[in-house]
Amino acid sequence: MAGRYDNDPFQEEDVNPFADPGARVKAAGSNFSGGPLSSADLKKKERELQAKEAELNKREKELKRKEEAAAQAGVVIEEKNWPPLFPIIHHDIASEIPIHLQRLQYVAFASLLGLTLCLFWNVIAVTTAWIKGEGVKIWFLAIIYFISGVPGAYVLWYRPLYRAMRTESALKFGWFFLFYLLHIVFVIYAAVAPPIIFKGKSLTGILPAVDLISGHILVGIFYFVGFGLFCIEALLSVWVMQQVYMYFRGSGKAAEMKREAARGAFRAAI
Repeated sequence: MAGRYDNDPFQEEDVNPFADPGARVKAAGSNFSGGPLSSADLKKKERELQAKEAELNKREKELKRKEEAAAQAGVVIEEKNWPPLFPIIHHDIASEIPIHLQRLQYVAFASLLGLTLCLFWNVIAVTTAWIKGEGVKIWFLAIIYFISGVPGAYVLWYRPLYRAMRTESALKFGWFFLFYLLHIVFVIYAAVAPPIIFKGKSLTGILPAVDLISGHILVGIFYFVGFGLFCIEALLSVWVMQQVYMYFRGSGKAAEMKREAARGAFRAAI
């Protein structure tokens, strides 16, 4: 039995953990560099590590300073997250809009989606009219309305309203009112679609619908559906404008915007 324990169990290992501490240090130094590390080498490596750590800390502080400066300047990094399958815009009402304004913001967003539906259906209806011999010009105009109207609505009035609700900026509210009023005028005009300014049959209003129903029943039905969509969009948009304006007046933002406008005029005069 004693013969089984005659040999040192650590004799095949590089280092005996029960050996002299100096030997362990020497062995550890030789494992990584192929030979023993001198105290000068160890100090040099320590200085290198300290220099790298100081550089990382410096970069971290610089990045933090830039983020704080951007936040103070009102610059917000927005991650695109909507629509979920193909994100093209940043949209997070539940997290970024105050809870008492979320319902209004959702309805405003429904107004944007409603305009998208109106202009998309307008393309479909005008396409049927083109097929029935109304000419290709109205189809090109319908395409232009869609590809310019939807992004334009998002940039000109929906995004300003979203940011106004989030930051309580009086100037952004003013920007929203200006372009949303133009949006309402366009929607009401499209619901009627008189043959002035725009080519009449390029919009699915009541006048071209009545004109087409007698000769092309299917095309006329498509135009009447478009007329109904534009009417609903107009009513919804008027409601949104009314509610936003009531909040704007009640929250004191109107007086704040007047003060900012007065200060701007004063600075311009100087």
